[in-house]
Amino acid sequence: MSTLFSPLTVRGVTARNRLWVAPMCQYSAVDGMPQEWHHTHLAQFASGGAGIVIAEATAVSPEGRISLEDVGIWNDEQRDAWQPIVEAIRSRGAVPGVQLAHAGRKASTWSPFSGTHGSVPAEAGGWSAVAPSAIAFDGYAEPVALDAAGIDAVVADFAAASVRAVAAGFQVLELHAAHGYLLHEFLSPLSNLRTDEYGGSLRGRARLLVRIVEAVRDAAPDAALFVRFSATDWADGGLTVEEVATVAGWARDAGADFFDISSGGLVAHQSVTVGPGYQVALAAHVREAGMPVSAVGLITNAAQAEQILVAGQADAIMAGREWLRDPHFALRAAAELGDDIEYWPKQYVRARHRTA
Repeated sequence: MSTLFSPLTVRGVTARNRLWVAPMCQYSAVDGMPQEWHHTHLAQFASGGAGIVIAEATAVSPEGRISLEDVGIWNDEQRDAWQPIVEAIRSRGAVPGVQLAHAGRKASTWSPFSGTHGSVPAEAGGWSAVAPSAIAFDGYAEPVALDAAGIDAVVADFAAASVRAVAAGFQVLELHAAHGYLLHEFLSPLSNLRTDEYGGSLRGRARLLVRIVEAVRDAAPDAALFVRFSATDWADGGLTVEEVATVAGWARDAGADFFDISSGGLVAHQSVTVGPGYQVALAAHVREAGMPVSAVGLITNAAQAEQILVAGQADAIMAGREWLRDPHFALRAAAELGDDIEYWPKQYVRARHRTA
């Protein structure tokens, strides 16, 4: 059996393999409620052999949404709407996960399907975004800097969302500290100019994330707790992979179990050279600091994914676009590696082996 198709256990939660579905925004919710689209979208990956399926950035509060069309888990009705989706994932053999998120200064924006860019005005249903500092993302409205009470409310929102997520059946909770959203904004010196205990030094900039890890761990003691990081801002003066490795250690000490390493998204002037596996070295750096990690970013075939694991650059593989292109990516990858996995859906078993 390949490394890619060997199981991995994180805090008592066992994934049947190490080829996982990364969270991908669908911008298809109504009042934060997941729809039939989300059910079909996520369940198909479990049928396709994924080890873990992580639902998209799911807002912990209404003002934490990226757009009006984002899903949420800030009320019990949303919790209940997630339950059949979670059961569909579990019944097909995959581990259900959810990414708990707050969009920060990138909230209240038009969805990519709208054809409009920028912040949504109040008359169209928009709201005032919040951030560590009153610094706008390029082309967006200036956010309001969170005060102490606002920061405490964010921590409470993440804790409450984690309780609902576990009640809905999610076994993996991922905190979104990447791609320029609120927790990443606190971590980066490009967006956090605070002079209080939540700014300045790396320890100060990481304080909110660590508080949230502690709160979520207390609220959901048995869940596998992931953190998604942007390991670099790809911009001068921004967050570095060395800093992220340090923060990951603090998060682990606070109760986090696993780290999903991505990059970028904080500033519009980022400079990224994109190519196959372009973020893998970032994951490897964090892993070298003693953290279990997944790698993501243009990982598109079985041989590539297997080599990353065999080389010790990551413990698991997250993929996004390749799952969209082929919802049965894991079944295909197993066949390519010659792994005779036992979880082909019986309805598809006639396609298990290629014939002339």
